[in-house]
Parts: sequence; C-alpha cells; structure tokens
Amino acid sequence: MKIYQALLAVLFTLVLAACATTQGSTDAPVFNPDAQAMTQYHIGVDDLLEVSVWNNPDLSVKVPVRPDGRITVPLIGDVVAGGKTPDQVSADIKERLKSFIRDPQVAVIVTELRSHEYLLRVRVTGAVRNPVSIPYHQGMTVLDAVLAAGGITEFAAPDRTELYRKTKSTTSSYAVQLGQILQDGKLGTNYPVQPGDVITVPQRSF
Repeated sequence: MKIYQALLAVLFTLVLAACATTQGSTDAPVFNPDAQAMTQYHIGVDDLLEVSVWNNPDLSVKVPVRPDGRITVPLIGDVVAGGKTPDQVSADIKERLKSFIRDPQVAVIVTELRSHEYLLRVRVTGAVRNPVSIPYHQGMTVLDAVLAAGGITEFAAPDRTELYRKTKSTTSSYAVQLGQILQDGKLGTNYPVQPGDVITVPQRSF
C-alpha cells in the first residue's frame, strides 16, 4: 500500500509540473540577451579591432579595418574582416596561425564601432524629456538610453515602455517595466540594447 501511495504522489507531481509548463507558455517573444550578443555584429570599414593571441603579446594588435575590408595581423599578413562577425575573424586567424603556433587561442573584439554610423544608433521616443538618437556603445542598456534622453516626463506611463528590435524579416517588441527600474531598482527588464533598437515610452491615459 505504501509503495502504491508513493507512486501516486510521484505521478501527481509530474502532472502538476506539466500543467505549470503549459500555463506558462506564451506566444509573446522571449528576450534572450545571449542570443542578441554583439558577437553577431558584422564588422565594417573603419571599425577598430583588437586582436589578442594568448601568451603571444607580439602578435596581439589593435587595428582599423581598411577600405578593402582587411586587417593586417603579424606573422600571417592580411585577413578579411569586413562583413564577418568577430568570432568568424577569430576562427580565420586561429586557423592560419596553426602553421606557426601550436593550438593558438585568439580573441577578436570590436573596440570602436565606426562604420554604419546611421544604423549603429539607439533611439528613444515618446514621453521622455529629450527624444534622442544616440550612438550605440557596447554594454548599453535600456536605462542608459532613457537617462541619455533626460529621463521620463510627468505624463509618462513607464511600465508600458516597449523595446522594438528589427530583424531581417520582422520587428519584435519586448515589454520593459521602466517604472520598476527607475523607482525600485528592479533590473529584470533592463535589457541590453543593440544598434537600431527603438525604445518608446508611452503617455498615460487621462
């Protein structure tokens, strides 16, 4: 009897877990900062790159991307960077360095975004004191952008703020609890922004 009761208890727990998963599902877009990381940024002409080769400081350089889309790396010469992501350039350099170094560890970081000046901006609109279009900086968050716009006005409905992000085919929106961020320090929706993002703070309904 005790074994039978234990089996029933386990079955009941599994059913509850399945119900909770079903109820928690939603068709709304889920914000995934990791999926939106700047490693997906495609390098452009004039961007400044830092190439680091672990344990080989002589091979580590800071170089701009030339008009032909290439950079020059010690020992291996020119490497195509334009149009590629930092991870792709890192993999190319690593592969070519294998002829000279055993198991090279390479990192490529975009230290200054100089290309696509118009596209690489974040815009803040709506009930803010100074609607702005500001240059994107790595690590920028929703709060950074709103503060650059002078903060919200007394007519704002901050907890109905939306972050709009355009992909190749669609535009997704993400709810931002801006009031909680500003008043309570709850940073759960203080999302990292990306170039081209638009943050809209609506007005209250009177």
